[in-house]
Amino acid sequence: MASIWNTIFAPGLFSYSFVVHAWVAATAIAVLAALVGFFVNLRGEAFVAHAVPRGAFAGAAGAFLIGVNSILGLSVFAILMALGMGLMRRRSHNGVITALALVTALGLGDLFLTVGNTYAPEVFALLFGQLLGISGSEMVAIAVLSVCLVGVIAVVYRPLLLASTVPDFAAARGVSLTAMNVTFTLLVALAASLTVPVVGALLAFSLMIGPAAAGWYLAKTPWGAMLYSVGIALGTVWVAIVIGYDSSLPIGFLVAGVSLLAYMVARAINWFRRRRPGEAAVVPTGSGAVAR
Repeated sequence: MASIWNTIFAPGLFSYSFVVHAWVAATAIAVLAALVGFFVNLRGEAFVAHAVPRGAFAGAAGAFLIGVNSILGLSVFAILMALGMGLMRRRSHNGVITALALVTALGLGDLFLTVGNTYAPEVFALLFGQLLGISGSEMVAIAVLSVCLVGVIAVVYRPLLLASTVPDFAAARGVSLTAMNVTFTLLVALAASLTVPVVGALLAFSLMIGPAAAGWYLAKTPWGAMLYSVGIALGTVWVAIVIGYDSSLPIGFLVAGVSLLAYMVARAINWFRRRRPGEAAVVPTGSGAVAR
């Protein structure tokens, strides 16, 4: 048994402090990203999950320029982007607002880095993440903030679900669609702020999109899709850490690769299931979910 364990898990995988920090932080972030990703897929807002992490990179560049912590700058910029998109999306086409916010943020990031005229390793590290470089204090902060945000999701779950699937009915029941839009984009922004330092701005959205999309193909109810999403996200980061520790491959690449594999397997299962009489699976359509 010990030889099998050592074959799968390299020595030190559960004893070195920096690896333990990575396990805890990745677990907390995976749960949060999966829950936020559930609503991202349900609303058909993958572009938002793609735009916010990349656009928030400009905040890190701006923070470096003025001598402030890069993570703080990234978080503030992500929240400002989310507020702007959430408030303006009802006045214009959703994709247009998101695209304009992204290109504006990328332009500002280029400006900040050019004006700074120096190489900023801590800023560029945010492009690809540094999961195995998380300190003990950062691990605690990530875990606490993730738990708080999961609590917020639990509170707004029902009104946000109604606003995402049947907006007219939600409005008739007194749910503010604008408030739910802002809440949704803020959740994406805060999840991105925690996810980017771990898997990087370029791949952060893969952890929000892949597991949740796979969950929808496996489940028949929204609750089931949410549970599948969390389980797949946890499996994704755990497998990525094990393989990354053994092979020294980038964690961000492994997270993206395992997410894609999980999605493809889920689609294959759904395809076979649909060919059985009386079987159907719930999948997102972009404005709710239907059995297919």
